[in-house]
Amino acid sequence: MSRTALVAPQRNHGLRGLAALVLMGFALSGCGVVGRTSVKTVQLAMQGKPDVQPTAADVAANRYAQIKVTGPRGGAVLVLGNLDGDRQAWYSNDRSVVFLEDGLLIGTHGGTPELQGMRIEGQNPFHALHQIEAPITVQRQYDVMPGYRFGMMVSGTLERLGTENVEILNRTRPLLHVRERLEGQNWKRDNHYWVDPANGFIWKSVQAIAPDASLEIIQLKPYLPDLNR
Repeated sequence: MSRTALVAPQRNHGLRGLAALVLMGFALSGCGVVGRTSVKTVQLAMQGKPDVQPTAADVAANRYAQIKVTGPRGGAVLVLGNLDGDRQAWYSNDRSVVFLEDGLLIGTHGGTPELQGMRIEGQNPFHALHQIEAPITVQRQYDVMPGYRFGMMVSGTLERLGTENVEILNRTRPLLHVRERLEGQNWKRDNHYWVDPANGFIWKSVQAIAPDASLEIIQLKPYLPDLNR
Protein backbone atom coordinates (compact mmCIF):
# COMPACT_ATOMS: atom_id res chain seq x y z
CA MET A 1 0.00 0.00 0.00
CA SER A 2 1.19 3.51 -0.75
CA ARG A 3 2.07 5.76 2.18
CA THR A 4 -0.35 8.30 0.70
CA ALA A 5 -3.17 6.67 2.66
CA LEU A 6 -1.41 7.10 5.99
CA VAL A 7 -0.42 10.76 5.72
CA ALA A 8 -2.23 12.67 8.48
CA PRO A 9 -4.04 15.81 7.24
CA GLN A 10 -4.26 19.04 9.20
CA ARG A 11 -6.88 19.04 11.97
CA ASN A 12 -8.82 22.01 10.59
CA HIS A 13 -10.26 19.84 7.84
CA GLY A 14 -12.83 18.42 10.30
CA LEU A 15 -14.20 14.88 10.22
CA ARG A 16 -15.91 15.19 6.84
CA GLY A 17 -12.79 16.63 5.22
CA LEU A 18 -10.65 13.97 6.87
CA ALA A 19 -12.94 11.25 5.53
CA ALA A 20 -12.65 12.65 2.02
CA LEU A 21 -8.86 12.82 2.25
CA VAL A 22 -8.61 9.26 3.60
CA LEU A 23 -10.73 7.89 0.77
CA MET A 24 -8.84 9.92 -1.84
CA GLY A 25 -5.55 8.62 -0.50
CA PHE A 26 -6.62 4.99 -0.85
CA ALA A 27 -8.02 5.62 -4.31
CA LEU A 28 -4.66 7.03 -5.39
CA SER A 29 -2.71 4.24 -3.73
CA GLY A 30 -4.70 1.46 -5.38
CA CYS A 31 -4.77 -0.43 -2.09
CA GLY A 32 -6.70 -3.67 -2.49
CA VAL A 33 -6.97 -4.77 1.14
CA VAL A 34 -10.61 -3.69 1.47
CA GLY A 35 -11.55 -5.46 -1.73
CA ARG A 36 -11.74 -8.77 0.14
CA THR A 37 -15.16 -10.42 0.13
CA SER A 38 -15.19 -10.58 3.94
CA VAL A 39 -14.86 -6.82 4.36
CA LYS A 40 -18.33 -5.28 4.54
CA THR A 41 -19.16 -1.65 5.36
CA VAL A 42 -20.87 0.17 8.16
CA GLN A 43 -23.31 1.56 5.61
CA LEU A 44 -24.33 -1.94 4.55
CA ALA A 45 -24.67 -3.00 8.17
CA MET A 46 -27.03 -0.11 8.87
CA GLN A 47 -29.16 -1.07 5.83
CA GLY A 48 -29.86 -4.65 6.83
CA LYS A 49 -27.08 -6.70 5.24
CA PRO A 50 -26.01 -9.88 7.06
CA ASP A 51 -23.48 -9.99 9.86
CA VAL A 52 -19.88 -11.08 9.31
CA GLN A 53 -18.05 -13.53 11.58
CA PRO A 54 -14.29 -13.16 11.03
CA THR A 55 -12.10 -15.94 12.40
CA ALA A 56 -8.77 -15.54 14.15
CA ALA A 57 -7.09 -16.87 11.01
CA ASP A 58 -8.89 -14.31 8.82
CA VAL A 59 -7.74 -11.47 11.04
CA ALA A 60 -4.16 -12.74 11.31
CA ALA A 61 -3.92 -13.05 7.53
CA ASN A 62 -4.54 -9.32 7.13
CA ARG A 63 -1.55 -7.28 8.30
CA TYR A 64 -3.61 -4.15 9.02
CA ALA A 65 -5.27 -3.23 12.31
CA GLN A 66 -8.95 -4.23 12.22
CA ILE A 67 -12.19 -3.65 14.09
CA LYS A 68 -15.64 -5.18 13.77
CA VAL A 69 -18.53 -2.71 13.77
CA THR A 70 -22.12 -3.91 14.20
CA GLY A 71 -25.13 -1.73 13.54
CA PRO A 72 -28.84 -2.39 14.06
CA ARG A 73 -29.05 -4.82 11.14
CA GLY A 74 -25.63 -6.32 10.56
CA GLY A 75 -21.86 -6.30 11.00
CA ALA A 76 -18.81 -4.99 9.17
CA VAL A 77 -15.02 -5.33 9.36
CA LEU A 78 -13.01 -2.14 8.89
CA VAL A 79 -9.27 -1.50 8.68
CA LEU A 80 -7.23 1.39 10.08
CA GLY A 81 -6.51 3.78 7.24
CA ASN A 82 -5.44 7.10 8.75
CA LEU A 83 -3.86 8.53 11.91
CA ASP A 84 -4.19 12.20 12.87
CA GLY A 85 -2.63 12.45 16.31
CA ASP A 86 -4.90 10.36 18.55
CA ARG A 87 -7.70 10.38 15.98
CA GLN A 88 -8.07 7.16 14.00
CA ALA A 89 -10.06 6.66 10.79
CA TRP A 90 -11.27 3.09 10.20
CA TYR A 91 -12.63 2.63 6.71
CA SER A 92 -14.00 0.51 3.89
CA ASN A 93 -13.61 0.98 0.15
CA ASP A 94 -17.13 2.23 -0.52
CA ARG A 95 -16.99 5.43 1.47
CA SER A 96 -17.85 4.39 5.01
CA VAL A 97 -15.56 5.59 7.81
CA VAL A 98 -15.65 5.31 11.61
CA PHE A 99 -13.58 7.78 13.66
CA LEU A 100 -12.22 6.80 17.08
CA GLU A 101 -10.16 8.69 19.64
CA ASP A 102 -8.99 6.85 22.78
CA GLY A 103 -11.56 4.22 21.84
CA LEU A 104 -14.31 6.84 21.91
CA LEU A 105 -16.59 7.05 18.86
CA ILE A 106 -16.35 10.65 17.63
CA GLY A 107 -17.81 10.43 14.13
CA THR A 108 -18.98 8.36 11.17
CA HIS A 109 -19.02 9.01 7.44
CA GLY A 110 -21.51 7.13 5.26
CA GLY A 111 -24.65 5.39 6.39
CA THR A 112 -27.77 6.74 8.10
CA PRO A 113 -27.82 8.19 10.66
CA GLU A 114 -24.43 9.87 10.33
CA LEU A 115 -22.57 11.17 13.36
CA GLN A 116 -20.82 14.23 11.94
CA GLY A 117 -19.11 14.99 15.21
CA MET A 118 -19.05 14.31 18.94
CA ARG A 119 -17.09 16.37 21.45
CA ILE A 120 -16.41 16.00 25.17
CA GLU A 121 -16.83 19.32 26.97
CA GLY A 122 -14.34 19.77 29.82
CA GLN A 123 -12.54 16.90 31.54
CA ASN A 124 -12.28 13.72 29.46
CA PRO A 125 -12.23 10.54 31.60
CA PHE A 126 -11.83 8.30 28.56
CA HIS A 127 -8.06 8.78 28.68
CA ALA A 128 -8.07 6.50 31.77
CA LEU A 129 -11.44 4.81 31.96
CA HIS A 130 -10.06 1.97 34.10
CA GLN A 131 -9.30 4.41 36.93
CA ILE A 132 -12.92 5.39 37.53
CA GLU A 133 -14.01 4.55 41.08
CA ALA A 134 -17.16 6.51 41.90
CA PRO A 135 -19.76 7.52 39.27
CA ILE A 136 -18.74 10.64 37.33
CA THR A 137 -20.57 12.82 34.81
CA VAL A 138 -19.27 13.99 31.44
CA GLN A 139 -20.77 16.53 29.07
CA ARG A 140 -21.04 15.71 25.37
CA GLN A 141 -22.08 17.63 22.27
CA TYR A 142 -23.40 15.77 19.20
CA ASP A 143 -23.86 16.77 15.55
CA VAL A 144 -26.12 14.28 13.73
CA MET A 145 -27.58 14.02 10.23
CA PRO A 146 -30.15 13.82 8.77
CA GLY A 147 -32.20 16.58 10.34
CA TYR A 148 -29.38 19.06 11.01
CA ARG A 149 -29.33 18.05 14.67
CA PHE A 150 -26.27 20.08 15.57
CA GLY A 151 -25.06 21.06 19.03
CA MET A 152 -27.17 18.54 20.96
CA MET A 153 -26.05 18.67 24.59
CA VAL A 154 -26.02 15.28 26.34
CA SER A 155 -24.88 14.31 29.85
CA GLY A 156 -23.26 10.93 30.40
CA THR A 157 -22.89 9.30 33.83
CA LEU A 158 -20.10 6.70 33.97
CA GLU A 159 -20.26 3.87 36.50
CA ARG A 160 -18.21 0.70 37.06
CA LEU A 161 -20.24 -2.51 36.87
CA GLY A 162 -17.49 -4.96 37.72
CA THR A 163 -15.31 -7.43 35.83
CA GLU A 164 -16.70 -9.66 33.08
CA ASN A 165 -15.17 -12.30 30.82
CA VAL A 166 -15.41 -11.23 27.16
CA GLU A 167 -14.53 -13.57 24.30
CA ILE A 168 -12.94 -12.05 21.20
CA LEU A 169 -11.67 -14.35 18.44
CA ASN A 170 -11.72 -17.41 20.73
CA ARG A 171 -9.74 -15.68 23.46
CA THR A 172 -11.39 -14.82 26.78
CA ARG A 173 -10.35 -11.59 28.47
CA PRO A 174 -11.32 -10.41 31.98
CA LEU A 175 -12.43 -6.82 31.31
CA LEU A 176 -13.86 -4.03 33.42
CA HIS A 177 -17.42 -3.17 32.37
CA VAL A 178 -18.24 0.55 32.54
CA ARG A 179 -21.75 1.79 31.76
CA GLU A 180 -22.53 5.35 30.66
CA ARG A 181 -26.14 6.54 30.97
CA LEU A 182 -26.84 9.25 28.37
CA GLU A 183 -29.52 11.85 29.01
CA GLY A 184 -30.50 14.95 27.06
CA GLN A 185 -33.24 16.36 24.90
CA ASN A 186 -34.72 13.30 23.11
CA TRP A 187 -31.78 11.23 24.44
CA LYS A 188 -32.04 8.29 26.82
CA ARG A 189 -29.56 5.56 25.91
CA ASP A 190 -26.73 3.63 27.52
CA ASN A 191 -23.18 3.32 26.27
CA HIS A 192 -21.12 0.33 27.43
CA TYR A 193 -17.34 -0.12 27.54
CA TRP A 194 -15.33 -3.27 28.30
CA VAL A 195 -11.92 -2.03 29.36
CA ASP A 196 -8.52 -3.58 30.05
CA PRO A 197 -8.11 -3.09 33.83
CA ALA A 198 -4.35 -2.65 33.45
CA ASN A 199 -4.15 0.17 30.89
CA GLY A 200 -7.69 1.34 30.07
CA PHE A 201 -7.72 0.06 26.49
CA ILE A 202 -11.32 -0.37 25.29
CA TRP A 203 -11.60 -3.81 23.71
CA LYS A 204 -15.34 -3.71 23.16
CA SER A 205 -17.99 -1.00 23.35
CA VAL A 206 -21.54 -0.07 22.44
CA GLN A 207 -21.72 3.66 21.64
CA ALA A 208 -24.53 5.91 20.45
CA ILE A 209 -24.29 7.76 17.13
CA ALA A 210 -27.77 9.32 17.42
CA PRO A 211 -30.66 9.40 19.90
CA ASP A 212 -32.06 6.23 18.32
CA ALA A 213 -28.99 4.32 17.06
CA SER A 214 -25.80 2.76 18.45
CA LEU A 215 -22.80 0.85 17.08
CA GLU A 216 -21.00 -2.05 18.71
CA ILE A 217 -17.24 -1.88 18.18
CA ILE A 218 -14.87 -4.79 18.86
CA GLN A 219 -11.11 -4.58 18.52
CA LEU A 220 -10.05 -7.59 16.46
CA LYS A 221 -6.46 -6.54 15.78
CA PRO A 222 -5.64 -3.34 17.69
CA TYR A 223 -3.26 -0.65 16.57
CA LEU A 224 -0.22 -1.72 18.59
CA PRO A 225 0.71 1.65 20.17
CA ASP A 226 -2.75 1.70 21.80
CA LEU A 227 -1.88 -1.42 23.77
CA ASN A 228 1.36 0.09 25.09
CA ARG A 229 0.09 3.46 26.24
